[in-house]
Amino acid sequence: MSPYSVNCHLRHLVEVVVRLKWYLKTKMSKTLLWLDDIRNPNTENWLDYSPIEKPFETVWVKNYNEFVDWIEQNGLPTAICFDHDLEPDIMNGDPMKPLECTIEYAKTGFDCAKWLVNYCIDNNKPLPKYNIQSANPVGGDNINGLLTNFSKQR
Repeated sequence: MSPYSVNCHLRHLVEVVVRLKWYLKTKMSKTLLWLDDIRNPNTENWLDYSPIEKPFETVWVKNYNEFVDWIEQNGLPTAICFDHDLEPDIMNGDPMKPLECTIEYAKTGFDCAKWLVNYCIDNNKPLPKYNIQSANPVGGDNINGLLTNFSKQR
């Protein structure tokens, strides 16, 4: 075999390996977006709430802004687990102002779900699988109702 032939085979092999890595990363991997300000998804049995089977990568976001930013940067995850009551985001404000002036309206998991529905509509994307681990039964029902109704309309 000539050196040229060996070089061509090696380049082809490298190209196949690169394509396979890309395929495995983009097509075969699953991501669970875990929205919760308190519950660490990697402790206790919180991942039992996941609507997808392992293996999957878990990404923990704790508030509305992190939720939106992650989806805008990475696209839709395979699945999302929602908490309803989220801690407010502390804004960079004047430290001399009273605390209530520096706390943004505390957006909830329901606000995240509304944003998600609009994102799916605007981008013509299906809703990811989801589940709710909220301790707030009314808030959880509101999230579930919104997402169920949206799914029925699609």
